[in-house]
Amino acid sequence: METDLQMKYQNLRNYIRQAGSAVVAFSGGVDSTFLLRVAHDVLKDRVLAVTAKSCSFPEREMSEAVDFCAKHEIAHVICESEELEIEGFRQNPTNRCYLCKHELFEKIWVIARERGLRTVMEGSNLDDDGDYRPGLQAVKELGVLSPLRYAGLSKAEIRALSKELRLPTWDKPSFACLSSRFVYGETITEEKLGMVDRAEQLLLDLGFHQVRVRIHGTIARIEIEPAEFEKLMAEDIRETVYRQLQSFGFSYVTMDLMGYRTGSMNEIL
Repeated sequence: METDLQMKYQNLRNYIRQAGSAVVAFSGGVDSTFLLRVAHDVLKDRVLAVTAKSCSFPEREMSEAVDFCAKHEIAHVICESEELEIEGFRQNPTNRCYLCKHELFEKIWVIARERGLRTVMEGSNLDDDGDYRPGLQAVKELGVLSPLRYAGLSKAEIRALSKELRLPTWDKPSFACLSSRFVYGETITEEKLGMVDRAEQLLLDLGFHQVRVRIHGTIARIEIEPAEFEKLMAEDIRETVYRQLQSFGFSYVTMDLMGYRTGSMNEIL
């Protein structure tokens, strides 16, 4: 391990140790899996993982989160947190993520206090400071700790450390809640969340690595890595994707020529 990265890793462990005990908001993604593993290594049974269950969180992600905690014998609670019941959330305002995170972390703090755990932690990293992330305002307001950002760890560094720790998520594609696929101002519904979920699952099943299916009314805008453009344009794959997405409820199916990138819905802000 490089000296600078080793130092960041030790700073992370020391920071978590000083917390004494923690609830970790755990989605099963790259960042929160790494954070949970390190927190459990340092704090042992003074750590609890909490995963939010909602219609914007695919079942495949929930299953992976449950399996990880079971394998590593980490205490795990599944918290019901239905974003669509939050006032104003369905209308998909530009502060949608703030509304969701504020409600979720309030619930997690209740769990932490009930269990006698001193802190709540979440897995945002240094790269998140470079995008529009209104959820981080809720993190700040509610006193939630962000150990990975504190340690100055980037996504690439977290993947490198995860690989050294032999975590299965070290090369897992990035994921964000399905509500992030909607254009700001477009109403979020259970039906459309299901359309997006099925469309992305299809692409994953077809072997695409990093995917997003953005929804514009009933138009699907597919984002994949540019290196996989040719694969999507193969006649059998292209026709399968088109016909399946139509069966899910999409009227038209398009491919974004810029390919996958995080926060593409924020480009209009």
